[in-house]
Amino acid sequence: MPITVMSRSFTALEKAQQIGLEVAAPVADEVDRDARFPSEAFAALRSARMLGIFIPPEYGGGGCSIADLSAICTTLGQYCSAAAMVFAMHQIQIACLVRHARNSQFFAAYLAELSDTQALIASATSEIGVGGDVRSSVCAVERDNGSFAIRKQAPVISYGEHADAILATARSSPDAPPSDQVLVLLKRDEFTLTRASGWDTLGFRGTCSPGFVLSAIAPVDHILPVSYAEISSQTMLPVSHILWASLWVGIATAAVGRARAYIRAEARKNPGKTPAASVRLAEVVSKLHGMRAVVNDSVRDYESIMNDPDALTAMNFAIRMNNLKLNCSTAVVDIVGHSMLICGMSGYREDSKYSLGRLLRDAYGAALMINNDRIYGANAAMLLVSKDD
Repeated sequence: MPITVMSRSFTALEKAQQIGLEVAAPVADEVDRDARFPSEAFAALRSARMLGIFIPPEYGGGGCSIADLSAICTTLGQYCSAAAMVFAMHQIQIACLVRHARNSQFFAAYLAELSDTQALIASATSEIGVGGDVRSSVCAVERDNGSFAIRKQAPVISYGEHADAILATARSSPDAPPSDQVLVLLKRDEFTLTRASGWDTLGFRGTCSPGFVLSAIAPVDHILPVSYAEISSQTMLPVSHILWASLWVGIATAAVGRARAYIRAEARKNPGKTPAASVRLAEVVSKLHGMRAVVNDSVRDYESIMNDPDALTAMNFAIRMNNLKLNCSTAVVDIVGHSMLICGMSGYREDSKYSLGRLLRDAYGAALMINNDRIYGANAAMLLVSKDD
């Protein structure tokens, strides 16, 4: 008998919990070992209509909030980091379309199409030749008789070979400076991907993120109607940091859960005696609660101003969002590492039910997704002129 719930968001979270536990978790180690796409999880997410969950109801979507997406990413992150990361990246692209393109006749129709097909959207914002700066592009949109062409050398396009569409950044024209960027939609039949590198990494192996040469020709109405500078500051940057941090909370939660299970098992072996590592468990639970609080505060912060362009483009807001990423990408490594100390060799072994190897390897990837050194540098530059703490 189906469970009756009171709200759409709670239903979505229940679905995420079920898919994570029953579908993603049983193959998470295999996805990691073979560096393969988490196809089972995404078949289930499509079937549950979770890929269009942020699209407004008037276009056939679920109409959920950023807080809902955050909770779902945390839930999925507890079971399969790769599936959670792909889900988060997809929802970031959806958020950009919902918040910046639905006034366009083409994109309004496309949102309805996405709701119907539950298509998966990837992102191509990084590029060889810009030193990791996603706010600069080398490639340019070249317009010709109602169409445009681009050719982009991307060091990574996560799950690009599995995506139904890609949102890519490019200069607005061949004569435009590197920072004058637009965001363009490329459907599967409009682009080709030529592999330029492999994807044999320490962690997040199931995101399947090799480098590609991306070549495409598409109609000009596939260019989003506002500048990428606006999209980045108001949506791409804050939503990315919130959803990434949310799934890192999921990784940390899974690690602490294994540490807690280990301590309880040790306590059952010696009734009446508190295991020596219990104090360390109390410490790591405190760290996890602090990490969750930082994410929840950032979600409330963003949702309170998400329709205020002036507030979203303020330097103090950009600094706060950058600090969310810096704090959580550091905290997840700390929490998983402390959990391994609690579990000892049981956490270190790959053949143990308390194994933390995959979680620790994935945790280390957090600091590299937009390198923390680059973010510290950006914050340092803004703090020189920002008048707010």
